[in-house]
Amino acid sequence: MDKAAVRLISWNINGLRAAADKGFLQSFQTLDADVFCVQETKLQADQLPENLKQIQGYKSFWSHCAKKKGYSGVGAWTRIAPVSVKYGIGIDDFDREGRILQLDFSDFILFNIYFPNGQMSAERLAYKLEFYRAFFEYAGRLRDAGRSLVIAGDYNTAHHEIDLKNPKANENTSGFLRIERDWLDRIVADGYVDTFRHFFPDAVKYSWWTYRFRARERDAGWRIDYFFVTTDLIENGHVREAFIDNTVFGSDHCPVGLVLEF
Repeated sequence: MDKAAVRLISWNINGLRAAADKGFLQSFQTLDADVFCVQETKLQADQLPENLKQIQGYKSFWSHCAKKKGYSGVGAWTRIAPVSVKYGIGIDDFDREGRILQLDFSDFILFNIYFPNGQMSAERLAYKLEFYRAFFEYAGRLRDAGRSLVIAGDYNTAHHEIDLKNPKANENTSGFLRIERDWLDRIVADGYVDTFRHFFPDAVKYSWWTYRFRARERDAGWRIDYFFVTTDLIENGHVREAFIDNTVFGSDHCPVGLVLEF
């Protein structure tokens, strides 16, 4: 039987309506994903533009923030019918911010996650770290039950010095704190693989740039958007390609991608 490729895209679009005004639909079509995940949609269900909700050939699924308007939110379009879709991990304090979509495609479970940003306050940093703990406990139970996992999204943490332009200047900034990076160390030790690093161990490539200081023009960025997968998907030859497409504009992030084969 011939194997089929599954092309996945993840992109923090920093406001779906704003991205729509910056050519999002054209980028969507050019990127030609089987499953297209977005984070930080910043809208409620009744604010979702109809031409984006209903893209021909795709079904879409959304998790909106119930805590406050114009904040957080994730969504996904898929042309492969999921077996099931879940919104959240059963912990209201996290689920109500609309940060988690779980799509079961039988061969694998895809998570689209917008991990919290810890820069606003000590409380939000604590929230972010607790989110990491709770989510990976939840994911671990699925993995222990024999499921293959793909965890896509904005992790809001650069893992190693190679993953940001100015590591020394940012070692006391949330997003590159040792306590946050320890979480990425932990999940790698626990059997999750950073797919981009798997293919490109020494590549310097970023996925986010501040809008200030002409950062993108100078390529002074951070790599904080990832596709992590469970080790079995690597070992069984299902992970074929990983990439960062920094030629695509329309957000302060660029899309990252993964190609699987089953």
